[in-house]
Amino acid sequence: MRKKILRHKYALMLKKNVQDIFLITLGILSASLGLKGFLIPNGFIDGGVTGISLLLSIISNVHISVFLFLINIPFLAMGYFQISRIFALKSIFAIIGLAVCLLIVNYPVITNDKLLISVFGGISLGAGIGFAIRGGAVIDGTEILSLFLSRKTSATVGDIILIINIFIFSAAAILLGPEPALYSVLTYLAASRTVDFIIEGIEEYTGVTIISEKSDSVRKAIINKLGRGVTIYKGKGGFGKRGGIEYDMDIIFTVITRLEVSKLNYIVNLIDENAFIVQHSIKDTIGGMIKKRPLN
Repeated sequence: MRKKILRHKYALMLKKNVQDIFLITLGILSASLGLKGFLIPNGFIDGGVTGISLLLSIISNVHISVFLFLINIPFLAMGYFQISRIFALKSIFAIIGLAVCLLIVNYPVITNDKLLISVFGGISLGAGIGFAIRGGAVIDGTEILSLFLSRKTSATVGDIILIINIFIFSAAAILLGPEPALYSVLTYLAASRTVDFIIEGIEEYTGVTIISEKSDSVRKAIINKLGRGVTIYKGKGGFGKRGGIEYDMDIIFTVITRLEVSKLNYIVNLIDENAFIVQHSIKDTIGGMIKKRPLN
């Protein structure tokens, strides 16, 4: 029995590692396409370590691969101690892979239109960063630095990344001119939104809490008509029509996609138009029935 459990554990580990390597490789290819097919030939930059590397490469004529590797070294060391050894090893693979890909793979220049370069170059680069993160690595060490500094100061990770990028784009405006710097800001915005999209998944989830006197009927309707699982919390009510009288009640919690919110509200209102419904956004979910296809 123990050997069977160990085999199952190793099989899961192998599957996870293969999946991570695939995602990181996909991220390397996508990021290198964004850099060599869009940004580098047209002198545009992005934020973070990638932006610094691009900026230094433009003004020094040294290949970007050199700067990508050298600038990320201290962040990789920081990731080793702050996060984990596996994370650092995967990130080393991702960064070296990106540097090598930029050196040896010849991508065609996709377009010379500045707006298309900014938008689609940012999307391609952001997708690469997002896939790498999904694979448990980074190809840009800015996030590691921001995480470290956020633990030492009162600033959030987002605040620190914003401050870093303000300096980068200010330097770009001085060295490259205001127009390339403004297009580079657009590239960064496209890239960061794409990273969020890749990390959070194609679907955005909504957690819904429902308080109803007809909770059992609501529960059955969610399971049968939406095909979603529910969790029941035991609670006490004491407001509304009953005044200060406390009474036991079942509180329903479920997770659905945003596309199903309207249908859920309709189903609940049919059963109990006085039901109290609270909704909040969820980044992603693991397990449960949320990944299963809803019933028609």
